[in-house]
Amino acid sequence: MKLQRMNRRALTLGALAVSSALALTACGSDDTSNGGGSSASATAAAGNIKCDDAKGQLLADGSSAQKNAIDAWVKQFTQACGVQINYKGSGSGAGITAFTQGQVAFAGSDSALKPEEVTASKSVCSGGQGIDLPMVGGPIAVGFNVPGVDKLVLDAPTLAKIFNGKISNWNDEGIKKLNPDATLPDLKIQAFHRSEDSGTTDNFTKYLIASAKSDWPYSGGKAWQAKGGQSASGSSGVAQQVKQTSGAIGYMELSYAKDGITPVSIDTGASAPVDATVDNATKAIGAAKVVGTGKDLSLKLDYATKAEGAYPITLVTYEIVCDKGNKADTLPATKAFLRFIASEDGQKVLAANDYAPIPDDIIAKVRTTIEGLS
Repeated sequence: MKLQRMNRRALTLGALAVSSALALTACGSDDTSNGGGSSASATAAAGNIKCDDAKGQLLADGSSAQKNAIDAWVKQFTQACGVQINYKGSGSGAGITAFTQGQVAFAGSDSALKPEEVTASKSVCSGGQGIDLPMVGGPIAVGFNVPGVDKLVLDAPTLAKIFNGKISNWNDEGIKKLNPDATLPDLKIQAFHRSEDSGTTDNFTKYLIASAKSDWPYSGGKAWQAKGGQSASGSSGVAQQVKQTSGAIGYMELSYAKDGITPVSIDTGASAPVDATVDNATKAIGAAKVVGTGKDLSLKLDYATKAEGAYPITLVTYEIVCDKGNKADTLPATKAFLRFIASEDGQKVLAANDYAPIPDDIIAKVRTTIEGLS
C-alpha cells in the first residue's frame, strides 16, 4: 500500500510538471521543434517569428514538391502565432487554379505564372496581380529500385529514352555503357510519372528538353506528354510506387527519395557524375537569373549546366500571392507566414529537410517584396 501511495504521488507530480510546461508554452514559450532540425535551432526560429496581427486560418494549395518544407514551417509558425495553416499540396496546377479562383490566400508552384494566369489573377487581386516569390529550392531526384544495383549513373539522352519508352529493359546496352561495373538484371523498366499537372514534371522535362532535345520531342509543361509509362499522384505517390515496384524509376524531390529509393547520379559532361544533393542543387540554383518584372521574382535556371558539381535537375518553388488586393482578413497572417519562411531562420529549415535555401541576393529581394504586400 505504501509503495502504491508513492507511485500515485510520483504520477501526480509528473502530471503537474507536464501541466506547468504546457502552461508556459501557452504563454509564449519558444521551446518548439521542427521535423528535421535540432530543438535549439527550432527554439531560435520560433522566438524570432514576428506574428504582428496574424490570426485565424489560412487555406493554401499547390506544389507537392514543397509539402515537407511547408509542414516543417507550419509546425513552428503555428506554435509561435496560433494561426492554423491548411496546405493541401495537390500539385502546382491545382494550386494556381485555386489561387486564380480566389479560393486560397497563397499558392505554391514549381513553375512561374504564365501570362494568362497573371491575367486571371487580376480578378481576385483587386488593383494588383499574382506574383512569384521564389522560396524553396532543391534537386529533383530520379529514384530507382533495381535489385542488386545500389549505384546507377544515367545521362539526359538515356533518361529521355527510358521515360519515352525507347529503352525498356535494365540491361540495355546504353545503360551498361554508363555503368560498366554494375550487374544490371534482365528486368523490365517500370517508369512512373505524375498523373496530375505538376511543376515537378515541368522542371524535369525542361531538363530533358535542354539536354536531350533529339530524344525528347515534346514541348514541355506541367502535363506529362510522353506515351506509355505509369502514373501516380503527387511526389509521395510516385515515391511510393518506386519503392514498392521492382524495376521502377521515377522523378521526385529529394526529400521523398528515402527508405529503399536510391537517386540516380547524373552524367552532365562534367569530370564526374553529379549526385542529387542539396549542396549540388544549390550550386546550380546559385547561377539562376531573375527574369520577372516589377515585383515578380521568377527565375531562369540553366538545366543544361556542365559546371563541376552542379546538379542540373533542379526546381525552385514559388509562393504565389497578390502584390496588391489581398483579402483583409488573411493579409496579416499571409505576410507573417511568408516573412518567416523567407527569413534566415526559415530558410535554415530547408537544408534540414533535404531542400536548398534560396541564394542570399534573391531571398533579400523576396523579403523586401513581402513587406510591401497590401
